[in-house]
Amino acid sequence: MERREDRRPQAGFTLIEIMVVILILGLLATLVVQSLRGATDRAKVTKAKADIAEIKTALERYYMDNGNYPTTEQGLQALVTRPTSGPIPAEYETGGYVRQIPEDPWHHPYFYQSDGSSYVLKSFGADGAEGGEGTNADIDGSQQ
Repeated sequence: MERREDRRPQAGFTLIEIMVVILILGLLATLVVQSLRGATDRAKVTKAKADIAEIKTALERYYMDNGNYPTTEQGLQALVTRPTSGPIPAEYETGGYVRQIPEDPWHHPYFYQSDGSSYVLKSFGADGAEGGEGTNADIDGSQQ
């Protein structure tokens, strides 16, 4: 008897097919990561705007109670604890105007400058430097 070898093609993937699939998955992962990065940047800008709005509200309440804004020297900390120097507030709200002054989403302090009658309040954005574009742009909440 003659032995006949049965040569059927084996089921499976070739190395080329596997490499193409890996390449496609890598491209898709890159697109997803870039999309999430943009969403994170937008969320940080939104958070900075919300923080500034909260600080502005506290500054306006301070002004209504005392007839002036905290000075540059007193800083935003005057919204948390009663100032002990500069113009001492006559009608300071018990417990302060906010629990704490947050850092901006990029871990920089909010910029505050005031002569008592007007103020400049802003975040310098991701780079922490004045000016810029995109996520490096200033987020301004000043009252002039």
